[in-house]
Amino acid sequence: MISDKTAQLVIEKALSKGGDFAEIFCENTVRNSISMVNGKVDSAVSGLDFGAGIRVFDGNNAVYVYTNDMTEKGLLKAAQGAADGLRGDSSEKYGFDGKFSERIYTNINPIKFMPEERSSIEKRDLLREASDTAFSCDSLITQTKGAYADSVQDVFIVNSEGLKASDRRVRTRFITEAVAGDGKEKQSGRMSPGGSEGFEFFERIDIRELSKQAAKTAVTMLKAEECPSGKMTVVIDNGFGGVIFHEACGHGLEATAVARNASVFAGKLGEKIASDIVTAVDDGTIQNAWGSLNIDDEGTPTRRNVLIENGILKGYLVDKLNGRRMGMESTGSGRRQSYMFAPTSRMTNTFIEAGKSTPEEIIANTEFGLYAKQMGGGSVEPATGVFNFAVLEGYIIRNGRICEPVRGATLIGKGAEVLLNIDMVGNNLSRAQGMCGSISGSIHTDVGQPMIRVQNMTVGGRSV
Repeated sequence: MISDKTAQLVIEKALSKGGDFAEIFCENTVRNSISMVNGKVDSAVSGLDFGAGIRVFDGNNAVYVYTNDMTEKGLLKAAQGAADGLRGDSSEKYGFDGKFSERIYTNINPIKFMPEERSSIEKRDLLREASDTAFSCDSLITQTKGAYADSVQDVFIVNSEGLKASDRRVRTRFITEAVAGDGKEKQSGRMSPGGSEGFEFFERIDIRELSKQAAKTAVTMLKAEECPSGKMTVVIDNGFGGVIFHEACGHGLEATAVARNASVFAGKLGEKIASDIVTAVDDGTIQNAWGSLNIDDEGTPTRRNVLIENGILKGYLVDKLNGRRMGMESTGSGRRQSYMFAPTSRMTNTFIEAGKSTPEEIIANTEFGLYAKQMGGGSVEPATGVFNFAVLEGYIIRNGRICEPVRGATLIGKGAEVLLNIDMVGNNLSRAQGMCGSISGSIHTDVGQPMIRVQNMTVGGRSV
């Protein structure tokens, strides 16, 4: 996106007030989305992000400046602003020889059909098919919603260590939602798969089956009774059930929190923090996964990071700046929403590894409890790991059998306690897709797990 000569001049300017590291992040992102309500297009939006961010380190301090003026003059102005922010001594200059070495890697996200190779009519028709399918499932379905989204992000990174790297990130997502109503109240069901894929994504997913599942969830929850409350055994299903680990534990393993001692897991490397049957990883190298990247937003190759192994804390997710503060190397975890955000340590595809129990065994060995088949959103206090998550689709387990559906359930607890109270882990690992927000913006992440069983979990409900 910029020449080596321009990059050299910009880095030299950024280091002119005494910084010891400088980085340029350039981005060109094209986004397209279509939303539909009841089979009719509600909106169709295209967008472009184009600009650069310049970051300078002075020891453990950093200054970040961004601009959408990609001319050499505009970049030099931004670099000067970053340098001035250090308030350093211009006589203390870091030596930069102006030589760059391009990082070469094997592309882990091959693309068969770029999104622009398919017309908006084809994309619209997919949404219409999903809507028609949901309406045909049950007369109680009163509304359908859907969304199609794709993006192509090209990034270019150079720094004063001589790194030069680039990456193309292509992503596609499809959302189908059904609303059931009986004239008194409404309930909804939603499915939202995505991947680092082009239009071939729709060769992998079954739009009709997704829409049927969304409709089934909505109708089932409309007819469900209120969930009882209290301490009980909770069985959390695979896929998006992993959102609890992501939010209540994963964020606490990011150097963003650990370096500030703002995590319950700070200083606990090598200690037991989870049940012996729990192993958790963050893996940014899974082919075509939603959160996968060839390189992170600092130019470091992504990798498989073991966070917890058989209950023992093995590692954190580390970016360059917080790595300096912690005396640790980057784990390929520096991520940002766009050039308008400085990167920090973030998750990619984070999940609990498969165990040895079958889902049937887990249910059969549960005398009484809640089966959380689908999880929804919630809130977490990162410093403590205290969370509150809604259950979108739940059932009571009685005598080893899944019985009546219940609604209004919430799961309440602390991430560190939940990890220790997991006593069964299923063999049916799967992942689901979402967007994760933090200080470096909203990014694409996979969450996942097999079915797990947690003892003595607090369930919030509306009846006793």
